[in-house]
Amino acid sequence: MASKPFLKTVMAGTACLALSACDFTFLSDAPAGSHLDEGRFGNPTMNNILIQTGQANFVESLQLRFANEVPATINFAFDSAVLDQEARMVLSRQAAWIRQFPEVRFSVFGHTDLVGSDSYNYNLGLRRARAAVNYLVSQGVDRHRLEALVSRGENEPVVATQDRERQNRRTVTMVSGFVQNHPIVLNGEYARIVQRAYVGSGGGGGEGGS
Repeated sequence: MASKPFLKTVMAGTACLALSACDFTFLSDAPAGSHLDEGRFGNPTMNNILIQTGQANFVESLQLRFANEVPATINFAFDSAVLDQEARMVLSRQAAWIRQFPEVRFSVFGHTDLVGSDSYNYNLGLRRARAAVNYLVSQGVDRHRLEALVSRGENEPVVATQDRERQNRRTVTMVSGFVQNHPIVLNGEYARIVQRAYVGSGGGGGEGGS
């Protein structure tokens, strides 16, 4: 499951597009990108660029498709960045989807539960994100299409608890933009990318720190 603040934006934007001819006016009450966690990686700046270049609607629509068609989240054992068999199966499905959309870039967000120090969990979240990215690359995804790794540490828990919680120990893979030198993107044919059919593969293919 994608992080809740972003998915709320995705769902709001999609509903807006479906029900009326409105644009991203639901973002205009605050500085563009202010709803996104800075995360030390310039997410508001990235969001501003997407809006200014007309890509934002298409990115969020494609993210909603991605989250609906393949699992966007994998989980981890306590104090671990090791991918188990289930996580590898999910990442294989993600990789199959990503390979069919070569014009699209992705980010992987690493998360932890709330046990342990902020700094330990930040680094653990980063290690989890790197493990997921490395596996996607091993499945044939071009590393250059994967965003600089982002760790949100122990922020944005799925379950609000100070105890060990597997649902909070996760990475989330998300659509982050388009490959700017791709011919379809250069022609501004974002809708053509969003509307492309996905041929499913059927699958396969801190915490405690001081």
